[in-house]
Amino acid sequence: MSENNFRVSPRSLKTTISKVETDKIITRGYNQRDLIEKIRYSDMIYLLLKGKLPSIKEGKIFNHVLVSFCDHGVTPPSTQTARLVASSGSPINSAVAGALLSFGHKHAGAIQKTMELYQSKINSLYLTEDSALDNKQIASLAIDIYNEFILGEKKIPGFGHRYHNVDPRADKLMDIVIKEGFVGPHIKLALAVEDLAYQKKGIRLNVDGANAAILSDLGFDPETGLGIFIIGRIPGIIAHINEEKMEEDEFRRFCDLDDIEYYGR
Repeated sequence: MSENNFRVSPRSLKTTISKVETDKIITRGYNQRDLIEKIRYSDMIYLLLKGKLPSIKEGKIFNHVLVSFCDHGVTPPSTQTARLVASSGSPINSAVAGALLSFGHKHAGAIQKTMELYQSKINSLYLTEDSALDNKQIASLAIDIYNEFILGEKKIPGFGHRYHNVDPRADKLMDIVIKEGFVGPHIKLALAVEDLAYQKKGIRLNVDGANAAILSDLGFDPETGLGIFIIGRIPGIIAHINEEKMEEDEFRRFCDLDDIEYYGR
């Protein structure tokens, strides 16, 4: 067999994200020297993920989303896992990895499911420039979701919270987008569903439901939405890891022998 069959192309890896040259880095077409000086960290994340810089309004809204994700105390499994790993003396990267591995269907998965729900419903519409007609169509979709989930006795993704009657993060985010005039079809749908869900069941949007609508109106796909949640949550996780290492005993017990009930043979 010819040796040419085993030859690897010197340009086998392609990217539109960044180009590194001697003494120069280009990211999405911009010199990183300029980006360091002129934009916020949240704008850089937006640029990397979307391939373009946000408008002033988009940048402000996206920054609010990231801040809202940053921390929810010691209650989430990811934070508890990170602290448990850190208590064993593992390095910070191992503790962060433990937190990331704790994200799953029951924790952090809601934002992706909610974005999929909102986007599938809105994509089924033919939106016009007539806001009255579009709002009527969106209200009809909200009723469909209500019938499917509430009447079907299924949990609506992005609604309700085990600790909050009113999730303060979701409530504030919706106040902000209304104040900023950033209310697209996905946010309209989320608010319409919330009206119905609250009237009938007393449940409100949670932070995942609010951000799923905002990120959908910003044009992000559901899998990237989950990634944005991870980006937002990492600072809080690192803070908890540092606190665990500095303030708590090493290898501290999360349960005692008396807490364990053995029921095997």
